[in-house]
Amino acid sequence: MRPIAHPSLSQIALPYVLYALSDPIRLEIVRRLKEADGELSCADATGAVLPKSTMSFHFKALREAGLIRTRQKGRTKYNEIHPGFEKRFPGLLKAILAQIAD
Repeated sequence: MRPIAHPSLSQIALPYVLYALSDPIRLEIVRRLKEADGELSCADATGAVLPKSTMSFHFKALREAGLIRTRQKGRTKYNEIHPGFEKRFPGLLKAILAQIAD
């Protein structure tokens, strides 16, 4: 099994974060992860029945942008908001998620 690659905190760039959050499915995934305040499996984080290839694409985009961290246990992948994201961009997720709640 290949290790899952994550960018370091210093490699997380705002344009990539905003691009990743521009998709409604990815934005919903981030909202669910933020509300869970912990780890969720891919299936729990999407909340919709999507093909595995589609889910993989969206989680990869979020991971490469630095928004989420993923760990694998057996065949299941668990995701959480990157623990250092709030430190890198204070208040960003809260502000964006507040806009979709209105």
